[in-house]
Amino acid sequence: MSNFIDYVKIHCRSGNGGQGSHYMHREKYVAKGGPAGGDGGRGGHVILRGNKQMWTLLHLKYRKHIKAEHGVHGSKNLSTGADGEDVYIEAPLGTIIKDAETGVQIGEIEEDGQEVIIAKGGKGGKGNAHFKTATNQAPKYAQPGLPGIEGWFILELKILADVGLVGFPNAGKSTLLSVLSAAKPEIADYPFTTLTPNLGIVSYRDHKSFVMADIPGIIEGAHEGKGLGLRFLRHIERNAVLLFMVPADADGISKEYDILVNELVQYNPELQDKPRVLAISKSDMLDEELRNEISPTLPDIPHLFISSVAQEGMQELKDLLWKEINTE
Repeated sequence: MSNFIDYVKIHCRSGNGGQGSHYMHREKYVAKGGPAGGDGGRGGHVILRGNKQMWTLLHLKYRKHIKAEHGVHGSKNLSTGADGEDVYIEAPLGTIIKDAETGVQIGEIEEDGQEVIIAKGGKGGKGNAHFKTATNQAPKYAQPGLPGIEGWFILELKILADVGLVGFPNAGKSTLLSVLSAAKPEIADYPFTTLTPNLGIVSYRDHKSFVMADIPGIIEGAHEGKGLGLRFLRHIERNAVLLFMVPADADGISKEYDILVNELVQYNPELQDKPRVLAISKSDMLDEELRNEISPTLPDIPHLFISSVAQEGMQELKDLLWKEINTE
């Protein structure tokens, strides 16, 4: 079973607010001490917190119900009840949180340590001391605390990577990732080889590096939800540069590139504006003459002929990607 989980549904319940106290001050020799009830504490929040050490939502797969503490009731001598303890859910950067019922997005985790309150704790009730007036010196009334919030929420992960690999199954994306980085994707020779995004850290000159994500092969019609398309297209939204990979033996390199671009733009028109690079993979099967023949027919974006197996064009590709990432 895969450890990469990018979608979970969880049930959260924040704490109720504590009740205000309607205590009346009692003391020897003081006949009418007046109201001295403290306020109730607020209920605990359920909070999502960004954690850059995490890559997956796996830890939430079996933790479906998350509950914060109730606030403590107010007590005598104007003592305020303690707030209920907040519950923190750690999540990787790129996590989006939605209300499961309405589909409305509540927030998004983009930075380490960033916090988003999923379910606010109920406010504590005011004690009777707040309700004393000139005409009512001894109110017996105190506010009840407000209830917490309860509901189902969806967490979705969009991978934050500098480069996203886009291509049909078998374009050689997994092989490229394993050659350029220390990632060891499991590779088999059939469509939909990679069913979960693989991330690799690509080392660059002078100890620099960038993150590359192999997004699983998309097929025509992915934007309509065919295959596993939609789940994976979600990850592409987050990449700074899109690296399109089309194999040298494709029926038509430009045609295949156009289909891929169309899928992305149908899914999200904003993807039209992302910087793109085209790598023609498996190019060890092309001689110089063939390359010169193909080049004029290619789309008007930076392109390279590469071969992961023959380790050809690898440094040039890194240089080109680094340049694109940093011209943002």
